[in-house]
Amino acid sequence: MSLQDAIQTYHDLLTPELALETQEKLDEQLRRHDLFFGNRPLCTVLRPRFLTYPQYHFLQMSIKPLLSALDKSYRAALESPSLRAQYGLTEWEEKLLEVDPGYNYPTPVSRLDAFYLPDSETLCFTEYNAEVPAASAYNDVLSEVFYGLPIMREFFHKYEVRSLSTRYRVLHALLDAFRQWSGSSAPPRIAILDWDDVPTYSEFRLFLDYFRSQGLETIICAPQEVRYEDGKLMVADFHITLIYKRVLITELVEQCGLDHPVVQAVRDGNVCMVNPFHCKLLYKKASLAVLSDERNAALFSPGELQAIHRHIPWTRVVEERHTTYNGQNVELIPFILAHKDRMVLKPNDDYGGHGIVLGWLVDDSEWEAAVQRALQGPHVVQEKVVIPREPYPSVVDGQLVIYDRMLDTAPFIFYGAFVDGCLTRLATDPLLNVTAGGGSSVPTFIVAKR
Repeated sequence: MSLQDAIQTYHDLLTPELALETQEKLDEQLRRHDLFFGNRPLCTVLRPRFLTYPQYHFLQMSIKPLLSALDKSYRAALESPSLRAQYGLTEWEEKLLEVDPGYNYPTPVSRLDAFYLPDSETLCFTEYNAEVPAASAYNDVLSEVFYGLPIMREFFHKYEVRSLSTRYRVLHALLDAFRQWSGSSAPPRIAILDWDDVPTYSEFRLFLDYFRSQGLETIICAPQEVRYEDGKLMVADFHITLIYKRVLITELVEQCGLDHPVVQAVRDGNVCMVNPFHCKLLYKKASLAVLSDERNAALFSPGELQAIHRHIPWTRVVEERHTTYNGQNVELIPFILAHKDRMVLKPNDDYGGHGIVLGWLVDDSEWEAAVQRALQGPHVVQEKVVIPREPYPSVVDGQLVIYDRMLDTAPFIFYGAFVDGCLTRLATDPLLNVTAGGGSSVPTFIVAKR
């Protein structure tokens, strides 16, 4: 089945009248479910992202050896201070690696962010969100909303469509970690933990409703509301036994310190936290540099190396050294300076596109200054990848318009071992996140012709 045929069929069915009816219904459902990122609607287009079954299977199979390689690098780094140094951990992050999470894996819930061109089977993973991957609940509810849109009623006559739900996977990952940690089948008492002014707060409420619908006592709380007394982590009279951690570890420690009640309770083994402190190792942008650096090739099997070379763009920690590029020995800093139009600089520990410099969008002096800044603190440099585009319809000033938007492909990973579900974000700005120009999230559906 041709993916392009499915997209074209959808757009052909979307008459101006049907587009306006669909937009009205979408707006109403976004308000009903509070599907907003801050004050911005989460979705601004009228078509979901489509993948065929073979394409989704390709994603799953391509990622499998990469997850194996990430696990190997993580476990080797725990044992080797010299390898661990490549990740650029701070002193306090090193200390928190000593804390046993109480279960077997560092990333029960994570997400790989990639760019995928199905026609050429080009798939490049540019970041590993191993700490607080958002949007599972947003994705599920957006899928339900799209199922009810007027245009989908027409499309269902011609195509079968399957959503990729993940809320239940998040819940099972939390419960599995808790049972390993507690050694019992007793249900946890869950706290969804983050600051109360973050733009993703509306997703916490979706998770709150879902967890409670499954019979689990759950609250949403901010770090400043938590106290630790008599070996119990408390919010008012609620005893927390499981933290669904949405706050970033760096923000928690830098704003509240290592003596914060959450850090103390986790250290003492008196609360289970998902994801654990150990996830910081893989969350660093340098985790992909560790995979692609020739110094570390002996860690991986031939199959893993093949997957790394095919799907991880050339990535290095920014430092004065010699390395290889396409098999050639190069001096890293002069090489980066001479090839800015194919390079991206990224802070080692940040999110949402903060601090990223795209070499082809700045002049030589700006690039040189960015490289010098990168040398002063942990950064990585990564080779530019091709960003795919697809046409998406929207209503602008009452008129149906269809134009190309850039899109990413961000599969959800569970237990650090397998793919289930996929986030798709659209933008007109090369920094693909929901705050970027023309930014929008869309549900990802598997489509097959009837």
